[in-house]
Amino acid sequence: MNKYEVMFILNPELGEEDTQSVITKFKDLIAANGEVENLTEWGKRRLAYLIQDFAEGYYVIIDFASDPDFPMELDRVMKINDSVIRHMIIRKE
Repeated sequence: MNKYEVMFILNPELGEEDTQSVITKFKDLIAANGEVENLTEWGKRRLAYLIQDFAEGYYVIIDFASDPDFPMELDRVMKINDSVIRHMIIRKE
């Protein structure tokens, strides 16, 4: 199992309940395919530039361990989720 970190920015116009629902969805998906090591919510932050006409977003970072094939599936799921305005998955050394 390799160690990874995913950072994603959620639509700032989501309600608090919807935001937590999306975070829980991704956390559960990761837990089902690996092991969640740490979840950090930075909250709403101002973006350096507009992304999809949003000036701010809700930042979340999840550290996890999984098989090498899972990050591609996680990337696919995040791309089709309308609540995620930007995401990045990196492999830790």
